[in-house]
Amino acid sequence: MNIPNLITVFRLLVIPIFVIAFYWPTHYSFYISALVFALAAFTDWLDGYLARRLNQVSSLGAFLDPVADKLMVAVALVLLVDAYSTPYLALPAAIIIGREIAISALREWMAELGQSKKVAVSYLGKLKTASQMLAIILLLSQNPKHPTILGSFGFVLLYLAVLLTLASMFMYLRAAWEQVKKASHP
Repeated sequence: MNIPNLITVFRLLVIPIFVIAFYWPTHYSFYISALVFALAAFTDWLDGYLARRLNQVSSLGAFLDPVADKLMVAVALVLLVDAYSTPYLALPAAIIIGREIAISALREWMAELGQSKKVAVSYLGKLKTASQMLAIILLLSQNPKHPTILGSFGFVLLYLAVLLTLASMFMYLRAAWEQVKKASHP
């Protein structure tokens, strides 16, 4: 267990704290949950940076990091859908979570075929993650019953994240298309 992996495990352990903060019966629960999520988002960047900087990239970290990211984002989106109770949030959340499941399965399948480099994380995927994280922080930081301009900007960023989500999904599917064709015609 190295420092980057410990940071990733910390991010996983923060998820229940994040949920409790979100539902904590106080007027500040929105700010607290946004702060906890922002801390988790920062550790997402930090663990990768330290792994490369300290030359501590590991197969455990390569597995745990995306799992922690996807769990944190999925939990946040589920909580936001509950709080906002609108299809304008439920639909983007479903698209983002669905894409994460599909691409994770695609990456696992491609790794089994020895073709994981074809579906490695791209710059577009990193942009998607950044816009998702910022959108979620902004949406968490406000009371859905009293929206602010930051919340509106959060929705704009969430829809940008959906566009990037779909674009990166199609990019990964295109990269894997030859393998998909081979598998469908034995």
